[in-house]
Amino acid sequence: MQEFKHYTVMKNEAVDALNCRDGLIYVDCTLGGGGHSELILKRIQPNGRLISFDVDQDAIDAATEKLKDYKNITIVKNSYTNIKSVLKNLSIEKITGGVLFDLGASYHQLTAQERGFSFSKEAPLDMRFNKESDFSAYDVVNTYSEDELVRIFSEYGEEHFSKRIARAIVNTRKTNPINTTTELANIIVNSTPKVKSSIHPATRVFQAIRIEVNQELQNVKNTLNDVLDLLDFGAIISVISFHSLEDRVVKQVFKYHSSRCHCDKTQMICTCPPPILELVNKKPIMASEEELKENPPSRSAKLRVVRCIRGQKG
Repeated sequence: MQEFKHYTVMKNEAVDALNCRDGLIYVDCTLGGGGHSELILKRIQPNGRLISFDVDQDAIDAATEKLKDYKNITIVKNSYTNIKSVLKNLSIEKITGGVLFDLGASYHQLTAQERGFSFSKEAPLDMRFNKESDFSAYDVVNTYSEDELVRIFSEYGEEHFSKRIARAIVNTRKTNPINTTTELANIIVNSTPKVKSSIHPATRVFQAIRIEVNQELQNVKNTLNDVLDLLDFGAIISVISFHSLEDRVVKQVFKYHSSRCHCDKTQMICTCPPPILELVNKKPIMASEEELKENPPSRSAKLRVVRCIRGQKG
């Protein structure tokens, strides 16, 4: 297994947004290599508390070593989708400081050959963030109907040739199961027209399968809504997303809960409760020029920040 490598995207911007203070409770929903968690910990000494989530044992092992000198962190091997039950079990009623999400797959997951996220490296079809999960890319590719494959390639990959690719996959697996990343990539290349593009033909399909395997978009939406019930007045949510589908989900949740009215236009009197959130930045914050030079994949990162205003006086 290769060494755990992780570049912490928009580290300062995402943590600055949390306005970290000593004595408050913070949650890092995606521990990864521990870069964001370490910066939060440095800023909440000596009495703040940090709860960090990850389902990936490789990430937990690397981050545990990195953060071994900090006493006020609890690392939880669990999905952030279970944030309500985990915090309840830790006797935490409210997140008083803030929550950070760094969405999508980590550099380590995408580049570790055995994890099966990359179409350029021969590996079993896997793509699980949580290696203990029973459901993998193999199941999507070999058991989903042609219509189901078309749907996820279109919705999650925005792939123009979804039907051709789905049909080719179904026809291929009639003879033998599709077992590896390179087998799948070759099917995609051979079933789509040659077009001039800087993007490999398999990129969108692999993204779509990864999102389906890990239920990424639904998990983000559900968890953001769950977090709203846990926020104390003034607590902040800071979210880094890496593709337009993720960013759209985050933007829609934040817009809905920061709007003053959701009533039908024909309704004379608004009966909506007060908004829960206020937008800290109306437009997403992007990575700096310096970071783009150091880590080009940061170009797709977008940071959105909101503050809880539920319970505001007046």
